[in-house]
Amino acid sequence: MTKTVNHWIGGKTAEGASGTYGPVTDPATGEVTTQVAFATAEEVDAAVAAARDAFATWRHSSLAQRTSILFKFRALLDEHRDEIAALITAEHGKVHSDALGEVARGLEIVDLACGITVQLKGELSTQVATNVDVAAIRQPLGVVAGITPFNFPAMVPMWMFPIAVACGNTFVLKPSEKDPSVSLRIAELLAEAGLPDGVFNVVHGDKVAVDRLLEHPDVKAVSFVGSTPIARYIHTTASAHGKRVQALGGAKNHMLVLPDADLDAAADAAVSAAYGSAGERCMAISAVVAVGAIGDELVDKIRERAEKIKIGPGTDPTSEMGPLITRAHRDKVASYVSGAAAEGAEVVLDGTGYTVEGYEDGHWIGISLLDKVPTTAKAYQDEIFGPVLTVLRVDSYDDGIALINASPFGNGTAIFTRDGGAARRFQLEVEAGMVGVNVPIPVPVGYHSFGGWKDSLFGDHHIYGNDGTHFYTRGKVVTTRWPDPADAPAGVDLGFPRNH
Repeated sequence: MTKTVNHWIGGKTAEGASGTYGPVTDPATGEVTTQVAFATAEEVDAAVAAARDAFATWRHSSLAQRTSILFKFRALLDEHRDEIAALITAEHGKVHSDALGEVARGLEIVDLACGITVQLKGELSTQVATNVDVAAIRQPLGVVAGITPFNFPAMVPMWMFPIAVACGNTFVLKPSEKDPSVSLRIAELLAEAGLPDGVFNVVHGDKVAVDRLLEHPDVKAVSFVGSTPIARYIHTTASAHGKRVQALGGAKNHMLVLPDADLDAAADAAVSAAYGSAGERCMAISAVVAVGAIGDELVDKIRERAEKIKIGPGTDPTSEMGPLITRAHRDKVASYVSGAAAEGAEVVLDGTGYTVEGYEDGHWIGISLLDKVPTTAKAYQDEIFGPVLTVLRVDSYDDGIALINASPFGNGTAIFTRDGGAARRFQLEVEAGMVGVNVPIPVPVGYHSFGGWKDSLFGDHHIYGNDGTHFYTRGKVVTTRWPDPADAPAGVDLGFPRNH
C-alpha cells in the first residue's frame, strides 16, 4: 500500500483535506512509493494560525528554554542521522554517504542556533545625556515561512528554522513535494525534544500553498532556496505583500584553472564538485575555465577520473553517484548533452544512455563532459542541475575573469593556482558571493553566511550565520531617562540624600 505523507500542524499530523496528492518516486527504481497531500489555502491558513498562536508565548520564552530544546533536538538528530539519511536516499536518490553529509551540514546550523545567546546580545550606551541611556535590542518577527528545494530536503530547512525559532519566531515549512518525508521526521524529533505545539509546522503542496504563504498577512518573512525564476517570483510577490524576503536562486559556478595549478588536484576537485550528488546542487562546479595551454591535459585528467565513478542505487555502499530525482529532470539534463555538438561543443563523455542492471526503470544518467564549449551554448548558459561538466578555454587570466563576471549568476566560484597574488586578485575582482581558493565548493561554515550575488540572490540578507540572525529579528532602540532618586518628590523616601 502506498504511504501517505500528511501535514504537521499544531504539534501533530494533520491529514490532507484537499483530496489532491502528488506522487513521490524512488529514483533508483522509478516506482511510486509514496503520495504526499497537497494543501489548500485553508490548510495553509490553519498552519499559520497555529504558528501565530504559538508565537504569543514562544516569543516570551527564555533563551535558556529555547536553546535547551535545540540541544535536545541536536542530540536526537545525531542519534537518528542514519534514519534521516535513508529517507533522503529513498526519495531523492543520493548515495548514503552524500545523505549523511547533508545531515552533518544541517547539524552545523543547529549548533549555531544552540549558541544563539551570543548573537542576540544587544548594545547599551550610558549617559548619552544627563541621566539618559540608549539600548539597542533585537526582537523576533513573528510567523516566518521557509520554502525549500528537493536537492537537500534536510539541510536547507535546517539552514532556516533552527535560527528562526532560536530567535523567538514560529515557523511554517513548505518543503519540496518530491521528497517530503524528511520534513515530517524532523517535526517529530522537534516535538520529542520538547518544542511547544505550533512553533514548527509543515504544509506540503504546490503553487497554491506557496502563493498563500506569500500573501498571508500573518507571515512576516519568507526564506526560499530554488531556481532563479522562482526566486525572482518569490521575492517580487512576497515583497509586494510587505514581507521580508531572502530568496536564493540558481547558479552557474565557474572554476578558473591557471597554468601554474596542480592539475591533478584541480581535476580531482572538478570531478567531485561537478558530479557529487549527481550535480543536483547549487554549489556544483558546472563550468571549468582553463587558461592557456593546460586545457588538453586538464580535460584528459578529468575524463580519466570521471570514467571511474561508480553509478548505482544510493542504498549500495559501493555507489558513488545515484540517479536523478525524476524522469522528467533526467530527460531535461540529457537534452543539454544531446544538443551540445550542434552548438559547437566537443562531447568528450556522453552519459545519456546509461542504465543500471536490475534498475532499468530508474532515473539514470551517466557522466557527461563537454569541452571547448562556446558561451552561446545552452549547456553553458543554463543551470543544468545534473552531472554535466562544461569546459571553456581562454587565453589569459583577464579573459577568464571577464567570462565569469559576464555570467548573470554569481553564486559560487573557485580558482586553482599556486600563486597567492593571482588568488588575491581573483577573490577581490570576481563577482560572486562565495569564493574558493583551491577549494572547489566554498560553502561557508555555519557561523559565516551563505549567499550569492546577481541572479543568485534576491533580497538583502544571506542565509544562516550573522545574516540569518539579522533576517529573523528586527532592531529596536530604546532611549531611557530616569530622574535621580535624590530628586524624588516630597513625601517619598527612597533612602537617598535629598537634593532639595
